[in-house]
Amino acid sequence: MALPLTSIICLLLVVPASQGGRILVFPHDGSHWVNMRILVEELNSRGHSLTVIRTADSWYITDTSPYYSALTIDVKGGGNEEFFRHFVSQVIKIKKSKASAWAQFSLNMELKNRFSYFHEKVCETIVYMFENTTLMRSLQEAKYDAVLTDPGNGGGVFLAHYLRLPIVFNARWTVHGEAHFAIAPSPLSYVPLPPSELTDRMTFLERVRNVIYYITRMHLYKQTVGAHYSALSMRYFGPNVDYFSLFQAADLWLMRVDFVFEFPRPTMPNVVYMGGFQCKPAKPLPDHLEEFVQSSGEHGFIIMSLGTLIADLPADLAEEIAAAFAELPQKVIWRHKGSRPSALGNNTLLVDWIPQNDLLGHPKIRLFVAHGGTNGIYEAIYHGVPVVGIPIIFDQADNLSRLRAKGVARTVEISDLDRTNFQEAIQDVLNEPSYRMNMQRLSRLHRDTPMRPLDTALFWIEFVMRHKGAAHLRTESYKLPWYSYHSVDVMVFLLTAAGLLMFLTFGLLCFCLRLCFKRKQKNE
Repeated sequence: MALPLTSIICLLLVVPASQGGRILVFPHDGSHWVNMRILVEELNSRGHSLTVIRTADSWYITDTSPYYSALTIDVKGGGNEEFFRHFVSQVIKIKKSKASAWAQFSLNMELKNRFSYFHEKVCETIVYMFENTTLMRSLQEAKYDAVLTDPGNGGGVFLAHYLRLPIVFNARWTVHGEAHFAIAPSPLSYVPLPPSELTDRMTFLERVRNVIYYITRMHLYKQTVGAHYSALSMRYFGPNVDYFSLFQAADLWLMRVDFVFEFPRPTMPNVVYMGGFQCKPAKPLPDHLEEFVQSSGEHGFIIMSLGTLIADLPADLAEEIAAAFAELPQKVIWRHKGSRPSALGNNTLLVDWIPQNDLLGHPKIRLFVAHGGTNGIYEAIYHGVPVVGIPIIFDQADNLSRLRAKGVARTVEISDLDRTNFQEAIQDVLNEPSYRMNMQRLSRLHRDTPMRPLDTALFWIEFVMRHKGAAHLRTESYKLPWYSYHSVDVMVFLLTAAGLLMFLTFGLLCFCLRLCFKRKQKNE
C-alpha cells in the first residue's frame, strides 16, 4: 500500500541519528534485488541510513524492513513475476517440443515487448516523482550522499542527475546489455558479447559472428529502451543530452563479476570487481537435512535447483530427471515444487526450498545441478563444486559456456534432456577428476584476495560518499563523438595530409623532370 505524502515527508526528514551517511537506493526489482539487498543490509550495519525507492506493486522489495526506510511511489512499476514464470514455462515447452523458429521468434518478441513496457513504467515512475514538487524538495532537503542503483533500469540514473548526486552502480547489466560495453574498451576480436556463448579465443567465423551479434543486439536494446529514455532525457535535461551518456557518467561501477569466471578484457579505473560478494562460509544444516546427507556415506550427495522463476517442470521432463537420479548411488536433494514424479527413487528428497550456500559448502557435496544463474555459479565456484547445467533463459547458457571453457561443467540442453544423456553428463562430472580439480583451483583463485569482495564494495561506496564522487577515476571518453573516440577524424586527416604530400612530391618530381628535359633539348 502506498504511503500518504505527509508520511513520505516525515519518513525522509525524521531519520535516526548516525555517524554514517545517507544513501538513496533505486533498485531493479526481481532477482536483482537479492544482490542489492545484501549491500543495503551491510551498509546499514555500518551505520548508514538508507532509503529504498519501490513502486506500489513491487514483487520482491518489501515496504517494511529493519535495514532501510521504504519510499513507496504510488504507481505501477511494470514488474510481474507471473509473466516471467509463464514465459519460462513457455520457453521450456517450445524447447522440449522443438517447435518452429516462428514460435520461438514470437515468444522472444513477447519478451521484448514486456521489457519495453517495463522501461516505459520506470519512466512513468520518474515523471511522477519529478512532477511531485513536494516529494522532490524533501529528497533534496534530505541531503543524501550518493545514489546506489542498478543500471538494469534508468530510474536511479535520472534521479541522481536530477538531484546532482554521485552515482554508484551495482551492475552486471545495463539497459544496453553487459555493463563493460558501456564503459570500457571492448575489442570484439577477443571480447565476446554475452550471451553469444563465445570465448576469448575466436576463429575468424566466430569473430564475424561476434560482430554481427553485437550490431543486432545493440540495435535491439536501443529499440527496446531508447524511445522511453530519450523522451525522458529530452523533457528534463534538454535536447543535447544523450540518455545513455547519463549512465556512462556514473562515478563508480561495482561489477558483480570475477575474472576466474569472466574472460580477461580491458577495464577502467572506476570499475571495481565484487564477483561472489554474496558468498560466505557454510552454516550447519537443519537436522533433517544433515541426517539425510550423512546417510549418503562415501558416495556423497547432489543438489538440484533451477532458480526461483521455475515453479515446476513439465511432468514428462520431471519424470526423466527423477528416473536418472534414481539410478545414482548418491543421495539427491531436489528443489521441486511440482507434483511428485512417479519415477522418484528412495535416494531423492524433494523440497520447496534449500539452504543452497550451506549445502554447497558441506563436505559431502559432490555436484550441483543448476540452471546457470549468476548467484548459483559464484556459490559453486566459492565452494569448489562442479556443475551440470540445464540452461533455460537469458544469460544462463552463456554463463554455463564460460564454466565449460574452464573445464568445470557439462551442459544438457532441455530440448534433448532424457534420463540417458542427463545421467551420462552427471556420471562424467562425478567420475572424471578434472572437473572437481579445476573447480577447486578456481575456488582457490577466487578466495585468494586481500579483502572480501563485499568489503571491497563497501569501501568504494563509502569512498564515493566521503569525496562527493570519484570524477578523477571517470573517463570523459563517452562525451566524444564516435569518430573522435575511434580516431577516424585523425586517420582521415593523416591520410589526407599523406596524400597531399605525395601529390606535391610527385608534382615536384614531374616539374623537375620536365625542366631537365627542356634544358637537354635546348643544349642539343
